Amino acid sequence: MTRSLVTALAVAFAVSAAGGAMAAPCKDAKGKFIKCPAAAAPAKPVKCKDAKGKFAKCGAPGAKPVK
Repeated sequence: MTRSLVTALAVAFAVSAAGGAMAAPCKDAKGKFIKCPAAAAPAKPVKCKDAKGKFAKCGAPGAKPVK
């Protein structure tokens, strides 16, 4: 009983320590906490349409980017 309790406490401590490590706060050069910079959003892929209005590869002749 005591051994399983110690094991359960060790597992709980390890999980809580790992959870704290995942939320890494941002610090400046002096070690002070600062607001973390926003991550840049990934660029959306460009889609193109031909003269008839159908989707086409952007390198195809007559294809224009869709807004």
